[in-house]
Amino acid sequence: MNTTPEHDEKIAKITFGSVYPHYVTKVEKKGRTKEELHQVIEWLTGFDEKKIQELITAKVTFSQFFSEANLNRNASLIKGVICGYRIEDIETPLTQQVRYLDKLVDELAKGRKMEKILREG
Repeated sequence: MNTTPEHDEKIAKITFGSVYPHYVTKVEKKGRTKEELHQVIEWLTGFDEKKIQELITAKVTFSQFFSEANLNRNASLIKGVICGYRIEDIETPLTQQVRYLDKLVDELAKGRKMEKILREG
């Protein structure tokens, strides 16, 4: 299943800061911490907590967010279905990257062990 150009454009225009509080709520509601969320975001993007806050304050879109990211070389190991799309089959790089982040947050909220989330073995 592939995404539509309209879907891809919509995702590109969403601001990271508008989604971030939902990530925090999701993981904290399931007993995980904001620090663990930041660990996951840093693993995927290379952004530390200070940079994450700068990006939120600057109201960057996902397009800008991922254009500045240094994507983890193991990001392609993130597989599965999120929001009805099989991540490894998404052809638009930005949409795939956003879904990588969604999947990692989902795994964190579901209680998966951090070494599994971070694809360490």
